[in-house]
Amino acid sequence: MALISKKKPPFKINLQLRKYLTKYNREFAIPLQYTDLLRFESAINLYDKFGNDTLWQTVFYPYSDIEYVYEGLKKIYADLKTDGDDKVIKHLTVDRVDLCTYGNTQPFRIRIVNKVNDNFDYFYIKRADASRVYGMELEHLLSPNRISYLTYENTVIEEHIAGLPGDQFFKQAIQDPNLNPIRLSKEFIKFNERCFVRLLGDMHSSNFVIDITPDFEEVYYRIRAIDFDQQSYEGRRSVYMPQYFKQNFPLVELGMKYMTPESVMQYQIEERSLIAGRLKVEKQRMYELMSVMARDEIAPPENIDQLKRELARWYKSEKFLQCKTMGELVWASLEQVLVH
Repeated sequence: MALISKKKPPFKINLQLRKYLTKYNREFAIPLQYTDLLRFESAINLYDKFGNDTLWQTVFYPYSDIEYVYEGLKKIYADLKTDGDDKVIKHLTVDRVDLCTYGNTQPFRIRIVNKVNDNFDYFYIKRADASRVYGMELEHLLSPNRISYLTYENTVIEEHIAGLPGDQFFKQAIQDPNLNPIRLSKEFIKFNERCFVRLLGDMHSSNFVIDITPDFEEVYYRIRAIDFDQQSYEGRRSVYMPQYFKQNFPLVELGMKYMTPESVMQYQIEERSLIAGRLKVEKQRMYELMSVMARDEIAPPENIDQLKRELARWYKSEKFLQCKTMGELVWASLEQVLVH
């Protein structure tokens, strides 16, 4: 069973990481920051279409601030989606600003509506955290998914990642007669491997979504992480393996029913080969990122010591025992996929 030891503190984005983000067009001067959105004057609980409390609150700003806040939010959306092309702003309106009241980071979720066709989209404004930035960047470079986000001073802007949250999927879709359990089990094995190789922790069912894509003959699944706060922080190896979270047992049970040990190993090897290929393609950028991460302090010494011992035992390699930071442990883990 995987357990998170205690609440993880946020880590400041240091100068070296800021330079990396600037070089790769992640750092962008924005008109509003997270702290600006805290100046709301009232809030009401947000309920879903079934009348259930979502634990989000819709917030309202003073009349004197509304135009400033909403115009700033539209500009930020243009920065995130169109590289700052302000021509799209005239078609947009801010429909709602929600605050998450149950998470550690208390993010804001912005609902943007296109006035021409009523199409809507979301994006998020959060407090900056170096762990989260490293997690998103590793996801962008090493997974089959691309992540769009921006940073500025103490704020992070993130796109919405579409999909059915894992916990909702288990309630609504896992009993669907059209479910393809073999394909879903295969994807969970590959997702488990991706998380472990790059040391992304806390991937229980509330922290990932399942993207379901119908094809002409079959249904395809993609499991995508949506929370990167626990990138390379905890000391226990099991925290980086989604299979050990009790919330994910429905997927584990499917795998036990439909997968053989041989097929599990095959999919693990396949995913490691894909990661190795992405590492080679992004060789220069990965080197720059890991050079910064290897010198950053993003976990307490006791967590680093525990994890390096557990990884050394798992891989039967003393290389991990020489690591002094979480960044070095991530790099040592990634090197394993290059040598096998």
